[in-house]
Amino acid sequence: MTDWPVALSTGCFYQRSIFDILEPVRQAGFREIEVCSSPRHLDYHNVAEVRRAADRMRELALHPVSFHAPFAERIDITSLSQPLREAAVQELLRACEAAALLGCAQVVLHPGPEREGRPPEAEFLQHMHHAAESLNLVAARCCELGVQLLLENMLAHLLFGHVRDMMYLLGEISTCNVGTCLDTGHAHLARELDLVIQKLSGHLKLVHINDNRGDWDAHLPPGEGTIDWPAVIQQLRRNDFHGVLVLELQGGANEPVETVLARAIRAREFLDRTCITAPR
Repeated sequence: MTDWPVALSTGCFYQRSIFDILEPVRQAGFREIEVCSSPRHLDYHNVAEVRRAADRMRELALHPVSFHAPFAERIDITSLSQPLREAAVQELLRACEAAALLGCAQVVLHPGPEREGRPPEAEFLQHMHHAAESLNLVAARCCELGVQLLLENMLAHLLFGHVRDMMYLLGEISTCNVGTCLDTGHAHLARELDLVIQKLSGHLKLVHINDNRGDWDAHLPPGEGTIDWPAVIQQLRRNDFHGVLVLELQGGANEPVETVLARAIRAREFLDRTCITAPR
């Protein structure tokens, strides 16, 4: 057994309805899940559908630990355009409200847009300022809803793609206690995984577990890429991590549900073995 609960992100089924996969996920032995916000998976704008999903999870004794807020280039809380920025904030507020209806304790959010490159410094600082203002609004609403906001480290080629950017934003949020979610694959690609757990340790509440070979964000099961997992487990222990490990794995639209779940079970078993053998 791992030192921490192991959940499964339903993002591996983002092109399927959540109602088609909840029972198989439970039968595969998972008790906790992170819910994906893909509209084809769950229309979080539809309150009735969200309530029905919450009811189904309760029937199956599945606990939704977190909800992954939507991310796209158009959802840009850093935009220099006020109308675009306000629209992005409203989209995230809707996601936070859906998380509360589902009974999630946490909402995971990418603090920047899915846009490559870093603009000139003066413009970059404007983006940072707008991001901080927007995040304070989202965090305040999360406080009202009883849901904790978690900022996730992004891919290194994206705006705010380094841990130092996220740490700055954390320091600018004054409305609520905001935590962080570590994506192991993102940190590995940024060559920051060796240090990031220590840097985030005081804020770290959730870990997205996935592997890659250092070339692209493959979302492989742990042990099938080049991440040093015994070192990751050791660092989590040494920095007193007390959250949940969320398997965030790839899943093809045409793959049978059973095939994807077999991959998830293999990943969970790998984590079990690694926790037994990893140095303390």
